[in-house]
Amino acid sequence: MTGPTGLVVLTDRRAVRRPLVEVVADAVAGGARWVVLREKDLPRAERAALACDLRAVLEPVGGTLVVAGPDPLGGSAVHLPAAGPYPPPRRGLVGRSCHDEAELGRLTVEDYAVLSPVYPTSTKPGYGPPLRPARLAALIRISPVPVLALGGIETAEQVRECVTAGAAGVVVLGAIMRAESPRAAAAALQGAFDRAAVGPASDEPAGLAPTGGSPDLGPDACTRADPIALSGGRT
Repeated sequence: MTGPTGLVVLTDRRAVRRPLVEVVADAVAGGARWVVLREKDLPRAERAALACDLRAVLEPVGGTLVVAGPDPLGGSAVHLPAAGPYPPPRRGLVGRSCHDEAELGRLTVEDYAVLSPVYPTSTKPGYGPPLRPARLAALIRISPVPVLALGGIETAEQVRECVTAGAAGVVVLGAIMRAESPRAAAAALQGAFDRAAVGPASDEPAGLAPTGGSPDLGPDACTRADPIALSGGRT
């Protein structure tokens, strides 16, 4: 399974204007192909049911659901906090949150890392200090795995700066979860990524074609996960 690229949507059911699954479906219609399910405070059964609903949205377009925490909830992709567990569990895809050189240096068999916060973020005010593009670029240069940028990314210009710094993708919460039109917001951000990834020297048009992602496990996977205690820490 290849790692995330392009626009990656991070869920927050408390920030949405409509049911979370509807908001994610709109973002997928706008071009998003990667979704990270957080909602760590939900009971496992409710969270697993939500994971199934989100996979049903993603599977028809070849998208992938990544679950925050070591329990994949019937799938095969997880995203772990910087705090652990170490070593990571063996999954089809494993990501890790990182914030500095030391945490990047602890990576072993992870497939990708998420660096944050890149910009000041209203979701976690005071969280940081923000890396900014220059620091993001410096950390990406020493990372042993592809890096996604997270934190305060809301505009096409910010997406361009992250791609220029070397990011394989951008992880977005507020700009999608709080959007009046998640579909339009996703299309704008994914389009900005496509244009930045192509580069200014190319005349190739920047479309909103599906980006990244191997299909996740099918609906029958919803009944096959073993309970694993969810871990805390920053994500």
